[in-house]
Amino acid sequence: MFVVFNKEKIYAYLVSLITVFTLFCVANTINLKKDIQETSANIQKMLPIYNVQTEERNVAFTINCAWNADDIDLILKTLKENNTKITFFMVGDWIDKYPEAAKKIYEEGHELASHSNTHPHVNNLSYEKNIEEIEKSNDKIEKITGKRTSIYRPPYGEYNNTVIKAARDKGYYAIQWNLDTLDYTGITGEEMWSRIKDKIKPGDIILSHNGTKNTAKSLDMIIKNIKQKNLNIVKVSDLIYKDNYNINANGTQIKEI
Repeated sequence: MFVVFNKEKIYAYLVSLITVFTLFCVANTINLKKDIQETSANIQKMLPIYNVQTEERNVAFTINCAWNADDIDLILKTLKENNTKITFFMVGDWIDKYPEAAKKIYEEGHELASHSNTHPHVNNLSYEKNIEEIEKSNDKIEKITGKRTSIYRPPYGEYNNTVIKAARDKGYYAIQWNLDTLDYTGITGEEMWSRIKDKIKPGDIILSHNGTKNTAKSLDMIIKNIKQKNLNIVKVSDLIYKDNYNINANGTQIKEI
């Protein structure tokens, strides 16, 4: 038996074949997109602690140390005069350059916490390199204080799931902030206070830096203004919960009841 194909039959056959193939591709593309969307939805974004839900009228004031140490003596003098203890997030390289400054801070009763070892863009680092950055800085803190910190702030405020997982897996609490003085931009103390005065509330974590133009000179005024709002300034480790907590989508740490 012979099957004879004419041009019309061949054309119809090809059209049918192309149509079936196209529908198959479209269906698979839709399913692929659906799978990607479902996978993305199932991967929960890991967050650091931005602030804390608390009934106590406490806020944490933090200073990042990554530049010079020229103003450390004035900062410590101001904190002592105001009977205030805070958290200093230190880069390991900064401790290498200014070990005596780090020692003074510790001896004054303040908290030394990790701000990485070399201040890299941690989002670009592997899981292992993130751990290395934290642990190496903590080694240097331990040489100063005789103990290791469990508090860590990623550089530049950057983080992703790899960064947060690396910190958590090694027993660190990753700390962000929800109030930024923007002191590193060189604004005046009055401008710094203006940024936070109407927002500040119990459980907040305030970001500032040493080695800036006006932070040390403005610290006395800022501390006094915070206290006039009937708020206590504490170290980060005295503000956060150490266990039985969750972190909501806004980065607020909430105690589980």
